[in-house]
Amino acid sequence: MELVRKLRSRAADGRPIRVGIVGCGQMGSGLAHTLNRIEGMEIRAIADIEPQRGIDVFAEMGYGREQVVVTDRLSEAQDALRGGRRVVSADAVMLPRLEAIEANVEATGMPDIGALVAWTSINNRKPVIMLNVETDVTVGLLLDDLARRNDTVYTVASGDEPGVLKMLWEQANLMGFEVVCLGKGKNNRINFEATEDTAREEALSKDMNPKILAAFQDGTKTMVELAAVANATGLLPDVPGMHGPAVEVDDLVNRFIPREDGGIFSRRGCVDYSTGKVAPGVFAIVYTDEPRIRKDMKFITKSDGPYYLQLRPYHLCDLETPQSVAEAVLLGERTVAPQAQNAEVVCVAKRDLKVGQTVEGIGGHDWYGTIMTREDALRRDAVCMGVATGGTVRREVKKGEIITHDGFAPDQDAFVYRLRELQESLIARGALGGGVR
Repeated sequence: MELVRKLRSRAADGRPIRVGIVGCGQMGSGLAHTLNRIEGMEIRAIADIEPQRGIDVFAEMGYGREQVVVTDRLSEAQDALRGGRRVVSADAVMLPRLEAIEANVEATGMPDIGALVAWTSINNRKPVIMLNVETDVTVGLLLDDLARRNDTVYTVASGDEPGVLKMLWEQANLMGFEVVCLGKGKNNRINFEATEDTAREEALSKDMNPKILAAFQDGTKTMVELAAVANATGLLPDVPGMHGPAVEVDDLVNRFIPREDGGIFSRRGCVDYSTGKVAPGVFAIVYTDEPRIRKDMKFITKSDGPYYLQLRPYHLCDLETPQSVAEAVLLGERTVAPQAQNAEVVCVAKRDLKVGQTVEGIGGHDWYGTIMTREDALRRDAVCMGVATGGTVRREVKKGEIITHDGFAPDQDAFVYRLRELQESLIARGALGGGVR
């Protein structure tokens, strides 16, 4: 790939990749600092609902206040960038419209904002790199199709679990293995009742948004990440919510395999997670019955097979995202993009929901997300988590029940809802991938 050489060449020519970041929370601010250290890349603009976050990040990177322009006006931002200054804005959609920005990274974690930013970036023929996997599992199929038609790139970022798991999947296939399972380590057991209130103290101690931490604790984030993997690879959750056993690393290869061989799966080709000591790692369980490959694996790894563990004992989140930026801009390559809507993340009530109640978003008090196959989600008439925020309960939902369309009215003014409806209509007409490949 020679990404470093290409980046250094652009730096020498005075043409570094100019990047905009939407969302300056834990991930977005970390990415800004990382980009600031990479020869051949520059962070030129930051959008956040609280502009002071962007101002603070630029200050931490050594930019004086006079070098940073805070504005929501497109023309003023254009002038500032032409003059070599940095831009901070509360207007997320302005960044994809800035001529001087080559690529945008979306890091808000909010499906509606993510959909709008990605749509705008793609329609301005600028690559968009998603640290917002919530948007991807909701309307990523449509956004990727639009990007390909516009000759640009839509991709989930490297560093997040979907990116590194897709890398393991690619490598395994290129070595002639069957991928039996792609999985991640989760560093705690799921607490389905976690909310921003219960997570607040820990979140603030880690400089995190309490809702985001709650979404990790209640399992929604794990479900979203592995749904993105399912949609990109065709591997499926074996059961709704997956199995999630606590397994030691050495035993992964014995558990995450089909039942007929002593494992937990009713099928081959699954996504799942472990609450054992795998975190922060990810893993692939691969299979071969080819005698020569098994001979070579015995020589190299001392493993007998026919199942083998391929472990990456870390994922580095936003620190690895610049690779996706470079691949998108320099090579036109995607790290992770959906090929079909194989899996959905649907809403399960955290508490009793009353008729007329407006539903909160991810990490709130009202629902958590659980993964299931698209076929199962359609059969249950389940509501996709990406369109739940701001919707209204029309039929009482008991704690632990799946929220269904017949008892729920989504916010039809939300941009992500309109894109989801468009995606569904295209799937129904056979214009987009709609199910298991």
